[in-house]
Amino acid sequence: MEPIGPLMHEHRLIERMVSLMAQDLGRIRDNVAVDPEFAFVDPVFIDQAVDFLRTYADRCHHGKEEDLLFAALAQKPLTPEHRRLLEELDREHADARETTARLVRAKENHLRQEAGALDEILKCLTRLTEFYPQHIAKEDQEFFFPCLDYFTPAERAALLERMYEFDRQLIHEKYTALVSSIEKRGCCHL
Repeated sequence: MEPIGPLMHEHRLIERMVSLMAQDLGRIRDNVAVDPEFAFVDPVFIDQAVDFLRTYADRCHHGKEEDLLFAALAQKPLTPEHRRLLEELDREHADARETTARLVRAKENHLRQEAGALDEILKCLTRLTEFYPQHIAKEDQEFFFPCLDYFTPAERAALLERMYEFDRQLIHEKYTALVSSIEKRGCCHL
C-alpha cells in the first residue's frame, strides 16, 4: 500500500462528516427562514463536529500530511507548481483550524444568547462545508499522486510505516490529555 492510501481513506470519512455538517447547516437555515429568533442550533452536534474536525481531520489527517508527507516533500526538489501547492495546502489547514475555533466561540456565544452568534455559526459552517470538498479534491486530484514520484519505493514504505505509527500514538495522546485535563480541574464527574 502506498503512503497516500491512509490519507485517501481518511478523506472519505471527512467527506461523510462534512455532509452531515451540511445537512445541519441546511436545517439551521430552514429554521432561520421560518423564525430567526427561535432558530435551533444543536450544541451537541456542533461539539461532535468540532471534536471530529480537531481530532480526526486536523490532528490525525492534517497531522500526518504536515508532519510526515509535507515534511518529507520539503526535503525534495519539488517543481515550482508542487511547491506552490504544498504551501497552499498548508495555509488551508491553518485556515480550517481558525474557522473551527471561530465555530466553537460562536456556539458558546449563541448559548449565551449574544447578538450575531447565529450568523457567525452559519458563516463558519458554510466555510467548513465549502472548504473541505474543495481541499480534498485538490489533494486527491492534483497533489498526492504526482508527489509519490518524489519518493523511492523504500522511502514510500518508510513513510507509510511512520503514518501507521502516528495513528497508534494519536489515541494515547488524546486520552492522556483528557485525563490530565480532568485532573487539573480537581474533580471527577465521569
